[in-house]
Amino acid sequence: MTSVRATGALVIVAALPAHAYRPFNSTDAAVADLGKAEIELGPVGLVEEGGDRFVVAPSVILNWGFAERWEVVLEGRQFVRLGSSVPHAPRLRVDDNALSLKTVLREGALQDKSGPSVATELGALLPAIHGQGGTGVEAALILSQRWEALTVHFNGAASWTRAHAPGAFGGVIVEVHDAWRLRPVTEFFVESERDAPLAVSWLGGAIFRFRDDLSLDAGLRLARAGGTGTTEIRLGLTWEFGGSHERSDRFRRVASRRR
Repeated sequence: MTSVRATGALVIVAALPAHAYRPFNSTDAAVADLGKAEIELGPVGLVEEGGDRFVVAPSVILNWGFAERWEVVLEGRQFVRLGSSVPHAPRLRVDDNALSLKTVLREGALQDKSGPSVATELGALLPAIHGQGGTGVEAALILSQRWEALTVHFNGAASWTRAHAPGAFGGVIVEVHDAWRLRPVTEFFVESERDAPLAVSWLGGAIFRFRDDLSLDAGLRLARAGGTGTTEIRLGLTWEFGGSHERSDRFRRVASRRR
């Protein structure tokens, strides 16, 4: 996947396709409740890829709980070209498209039960519009555990990339006590692909629970792959709607409560 260097004061979104948990590249072992939908939105971004510069408007992830312990995830980003080192390059591009199925294999801490929560996600990496036309697949295993002061999410994934090469991903998210309305978060991940340099990434940020069905997020990501550095600022939101009035797994874990 292409490394990017993000510049400017606008929101800058992920270089790699994010899984369904903002502002991270990794994800959690929870899904949307039956009949509920979640929108994860990075509204505007400014991205530089080599000699090319783009406005990204928007970056969107849609999650729908279509069955108990199952959700379907659709994601993509629209790039508007500002300048290019390639003559006659298309002005618009829709990239990082993916369609995934995610299920909770074991209900645990994120579902208010004991022990770790375990989930798996299988995704189809879809062709870009006016971009890379290949397809690929990715399979991930996610484990989440919550203690009194911290929640940790471990991710491991294997993929057959759009460039038709094997790839691997490993990441960890650490969040502070989920009863805090504003909670600091951090993420570290490594990603590899055959015939490409190893990518190493760190993110620091925060998630603000505006209300039970709406959270705002911000993060700074620093990464390096070979001799190329990446700096990103991520701002966005996650909004839940539909279904019953009970909170979903994701919002239940950030609800204000005392242990």
